[in-house]
Amino acid sequence: MRFSRLLSPTSKQTPNDATLASHIYLIRAGYIQSVGDSGLYNYLPLGKKILDKVSAVVKEELDKVGCQEVSLSFVTPQSLWDESGRSQEYGKELLRFKDRKDNDYLLSPTNEEAMVNLVRNTVKSYKQLPLNLYQINLKFRDEIRPRFGLMRGREFLMKDAYSFHASTQDMQREFSVMEETYKKIFTRLGLDFRVVQADSGQIGGEGSKEFMLLADSGEDDIIVCDACDYGANVEVATDASEGDICACGASLRMTKGIEAGHIFQLGSKYSEALKATFLNDQGKAQAYQMGTYGIGVSRLLAGIIEQNHDDKGCIWTKASAPFDLHIIVSNIKDEAQLALGERVYEMLKARGIDVLLDERKDRFGAKIKDYELMGVPYGLIIGKNLSNGMVEFVTRQGMDKTEVDATELDSFLAEVL
Repeated sequence: MRFSRLLSPTSKQTPNDATLASHIYLIRAGYIQSVGDSGLYNYLPLGKKILDKVSAVVKEELDKVGCQEVSLSFVTPQSLWDESGRSQEYGKELLRFKDRKDNDYLLSPTNEEAMVNLVRNTVKSYKQLPLNLYQINLKFRDEIRPRFGLMRGREFLMKDAYSFHASTQDMQREFSVMEETYKKIFTRLGLDFRVVQADSGQIGGEGSKEFMLLADSGEDDIIVCDACDYGANVEVATDASEGDICACGASLRMTKGIEAGHIFQLGSKYSEALKATFLNDQGKAQAYQMGTYGIGVSRLLAGIIEQNHDDKGCIWTKASAPFDLHIIVSNIKDEAQLALGERVYEMLKARGIDVLLDERKDRFGAKIKDYELMGVPYGLIIGKNLSNGMVEFVTRQGMDKTEVDATELDSFLAEVL
C-alpha cells in the first residue's frame, strides 16, 4: 500500500473523552473513528485490516479442533429470549424494537437462544453429536455508560461458540479443548494473559473461566504468579491475597486484568428451557449438555495496545500488525532515495510481504511521527545517509535503529521478515 493512497487520518489531538492509551491511539492513528458520543465506532481501512487479522487467528485455531463456522442473524426474535427467561433478566441492556407488523425483536448481545434454536431444528440424534458451532459476528449491548473506546462500546465484534453434547463428561472434555485453544489464540497474538476461575453471571451454568489480559488499565483485580501460569480473580478466589505463596513456591502479586475471553459449562440450562432434545442411544428424548465460549475480537484490538504502547503511539504485535514493514522515503525529491524505496516496495510485495511505502511529499519529521503513532513492528528509513550507501532499519519496540548497507538490504530484509 502507498501511503499517499491510504485513508488513515492521523491526528495530534487527543479525543476529549479518551483516557486509555488504546482509545487515544486507535483514534489518533486513524484506525477507528467515533460515531458521535454513543459508544459506536467506524473501522477505517487499517482498523478493519487488523480486525480481520485477529479474526483469522481465532478462526484458524477453532477450525483446527473441528469447530464449524456459521453466521446467525444480528436481529433475534424476542420470543426466543422469552422462552429462556432472559428477556427480563437482561433488562435495559437489550436493545428492543418492533417491526411494522408489531412483532418484537432485539439486537443480539449473545446468541445462546438463537444457536439452540438452530440446533433443535436440525439435530435429532446422538449420532450427530458432539457439535461445536461458532460465529464471528456483531453484538449489541445498550451500555448505560459506554467508555474506554473499544473496551466498552455498545456495538462490538465477538466470537461466540456453542457446543452440544450427549453427556456432561463430553461437554467437560470440549470445555478443556476450548481452554487450550484459547491459550493458543492469545499466545499467537503475542498477549500476556492468565486463565482464572470466574463468576458465570448472566450467562449461567455450573462453571466458567475468564481469559484476562494483564494491564494496569484493566477493570478486574486479579492475583497472579510470575513464576507459573497461576491466576485468580479476587472476586472468586477470596482466600488468595498479595504476598501469599503460590503452589510453585513463588510469591503472588496483585495486578489488573482485562477480560478478553470467557468460557462456560452451561449444562442443560438453555436446552431444557427451549425444549431442545435429541434421541439418545436408548431412543429416548434427552436435553443437550452445552458449553459456550466467547472472545471479544474487537476488544482484543484495544487489549493489544494496552499491553503494547509507549508515549509515541501503538506498538502492534507481529500477528496483529497492519503491515510487516513501513518504508519511509525521507525526501522524495532525491531520485536515489525514491528509486530505492520503490524497488524494495515492489520486491517485497512480489515476495508476499505486506508493506507500506510512505512516498508522500511531507517532511521527514511528520513521516516518522506517523510511523511511531501507527506502530508497525518494523520500519525502513531511506534518508540522506544513502549517499554513503547506508539505510536505517527500525524496530518500533524501543525505536532501536540498525544501519544496513544498501547493497545487502535485500538479504537483510529476507532474513528479518
